[in-house]
Amino acid sequence: MKLKLMTLACVTGACIGAPALAAATLDPAASTLDKVRTAQALSCGVVIAPEDWNKTDLHGPLAPLSAEICKAVAVAALGASAKVAFKAYPAELEAEAGLHKGEVDLVVGVTPNATAMWQWDIRFAPPVFYDAQGFLVRHDAEVTSMAGLAGRKVCVVEGTDNESILLARTVARGIAINPLPFQEEGEMDDGLAVRHCDAISANLSKLAQVRMAYPKQLGDDVILPDRLTLSPVAPAYRQGDTQWGMIVDWTIYALIQAEASGITRANVAAQRASEDPVVKRLLGVDWATSRALGLVAHDWSAQVIAAVGNYGEIYDRTIGPQGALKMPRGLNALWLHGGLMVPLPVQ
Repeated sequence: MKLKLMTLACVTGACIGAPALAAATLDPAASTLDKVRTAQALSCGVVIAPEDWNKTDLHGPLAPLSAEICKAVAVAALGASAKVAFKAYPAELEAEAGLHKGEVDLVVGVTPNATAMWQWDIRFAPPVFYDAQGFLVRHDAEVTSMAGLAGRKVCVVEGTDNESILLARTVARGIAINPLPFQEEGEMDDGLAVRHCDAISANLSKLAQVRMAYPKQLGDDVILPDRLTLSPVAPAYRQGDTQWGMIVDWTIYALIQAEASGITRANVAAQRASEDPVVKRLLGVDWATSRALGLVAHDWSAQVIAAVGNYGEIYDRTIGPQGALKMPRGLNALWLHGGLMVPLPVQ
């Protein structure tokens, strides 16, 4: 698979740049799939974590994961030789606005919500990552749960949802913490590093980023099992194009089902001989899904898996054990293992 990139900037392992072809140059009456086929490339927007929080986008650097989802959709639409033209956005709001204006065909890395759906006339695909607000606690504090934070100095970025949720949840549970607000993320992170804070509260992807940024000071610090919120991250596409939405949705479902069925980048070719009906449908033996999605190749999902692997493989090499954040699967484990990643049938 080839990536078509311009003005490259590599961030935490994902290279992004401006699209080589602007969507506005194509026929506005054509479907998204028609535009992608005409351009012979998928124009995909990826949200890049800013140097400091803008107090709205509270996720850590998920661009490597997002870029792989873009590649998967491109292969589904165009086949194994698909090209992707990446466009970097500094914030979710700008990415959603860019999608609305036709700057890109797809955006990956935004948080689904009704306001954005209404404001930008977009829809959201199934989540590709479940984030959640939690706590990173200094390892010598001997705190194992949220209740143990009573009387402790818990730092948070002022004016964010993280702050208001922290205060509301601790009051509701009768946990009298000592909240210490900071204006900037960097200052808060330093506060934990020098032990001015006993803990910080933020989204798990941010906590993982902080711990990796201060390996000597925070490498042994503990992320508590308590979760205050659930904040999914998903792809988004323009409303009104049912076929394109189905292609994006079922590409994600195919990645998840592939992991559940034990289909990997390495064994996908051999798995074509499987007698398992779920595997046969997933790999396109009966043509049903390709017809429903309007795709030419009946083995589109097999091509996707051969190009990027299954969901678990993508997770591990981008933000998991082999990636920059070293995040455990947690909420992002398969439903078979107590997680939230659940596919609809690929058939």
